[in-house]
Amino acid sequence: MEFSQEEPNKISLTKFESMLKTNNVLFFDSNEFENIIHHYLNQGKVSLAKKAIKLGLEQHPTSTNLKLFQVEIFVFENKLKEANQLLDALYILEPSNEEIYIQKANILSKEDKHEDAINVLNIALDLSEETSELHSLIGMEYLFLDNFEEAKQSFMRCLEEDSEDYSSLYNIMYCFDFLNENDEAIKFLNDYLNSHPYSEVAWHQLGKQYFTLKDYKKALSAFDFAIISDDRFVGAYLEKGKVLEKLKRFEEAIECYALTVELDDPTSFALLRLGCCHEKLGQNDLAKQYYYKTVKEDPLLDKGWIAITKFYNKQKNYQKALYYINKAINIDEDNVTYWKLFAQINHRLNFLEEAERGYKRALELGNYELNSWLQRSDLLLQLGELETASYNLIQAAEFYPENAEIEFRLAGIYYSMLETEKGSYHLKNAFTFNADFLYVVEELFPNVYTSTTFKNALKKFQ
Repeated sequence: MEFSQEEPNKISLTKFESMLKTNNVLFFDSNEFENIIHHYLNQGKVSLAKKAIKLGLEQHPTSTNLKLFQVEIFVFENKLKEANQLLDALYILEPSNEEIYIQKANILSKEDKHEDAINVLNIALDLSEETSELHSLIGMEYLFLDNFEEAKQSFMRCLEEDSEDYSSLYNIMYCFDFLNENDEAIKFLNDYLNSHPYSEVAWHQLGKQYFTLKDYKKALSAFDFAIISDDRFVGAYLEKGKVLEKLKRFEEAIECYALTVELDDPTSFALLRLGCCHEKLGQNDLAKQYYYKTVKEDPLLDKGWIAITKFYNKQKNYQKALYYINKAINIDEDNVTYWKLFAQINHRLNFLEEAERGYKRALELGNYELNSWLQRSDLLLQLGELETASYNLIQAAEFYPENAEIEFRLAGIYYSMLETEKGSYHLKNAFTFNADFLYVVEELFPNVYTSTTFKNALKKFQ
């Protein structure tokens, strides 16, 4: 009679948990304890794993594997001193046990001694017959050191040993991307696909590389091959949809995104893209429905709220646009684009103080575009804040030192404040930089423009 692999484990687990409830001590061999501990650690039930280790060591005090589980628990609980002491004792007994070196490297890694961890793992490599996991651990240590070239080589060795180790394939692509080696990544993937032509993951990654290089035709072809390899591969449909959007083939993109919703639970990304595609086709009612589905699916997706904001902004429904831009800002209050949109919407509603606050926040967040400085200063002028406006423009001049629009505004402000010497200085600068912007004073400071003092100054500079 044949038993499945799981059946003895299930019996052992039931027996062990029954023992814990009744306090009757039962005997288990060391392999049973190892399976029980392994099961609990995989389930994240650390307290039960600890109980199994304790009972296991009481029954099998010389078991190296059980002691290595104890080391693992010490490391998990950050008891690195105790872990090191136990490992040192085990090393004396079994200096050729690769697992001792793996645990030692794990401790060194937790202590941010990544180069030492790599050295220890290299010793384990010499002792081990199965090296794939060790190369993967070495690759991760190189990633901690930001040594992406060496990390890439380590993960490639994993893939050589196990050609379907997709975790290593993703890590290799991550390294290529970080090193901006798109052409090299494409060559690597094509070589891999020569021997694994039906690898949907490799086709998917190849498509993403072509997408980065804006070679949309080849990207589309790669994603099609990924779908041929696995016609339920949601990621490939999503990426294909993105390519079709770039090619302005919105109806086909809609088909791709709609398929992902059928194949799996709808993602907020797919719903958002469906909304955008329908809007591009002028199907506003459908677009609006999908935008609302997006934020219902993921209320914390700020891009969903922004899509609704822009939708109503285009429709000139500024009250609704303002309501939704506030939703987006509440989620991501450090997004410059959102604050600029907030300022523009408030400006259109003639909420000048709020509009000024929006531009001020955008500037504070590092948006030093000339338009942001000028819009804020013009709002401050409308609010009668001449001194604050002048200070704002002086700051702007540090980024745009020879700009006539800034200088004409400063001239107008200082003539308004009857500080003619400063006004004259900035007026001279403005004429030096570009006299064509004189209309700025006429539009923003009509009283100054028609004053005798200003007219006399103009005659002098003209």
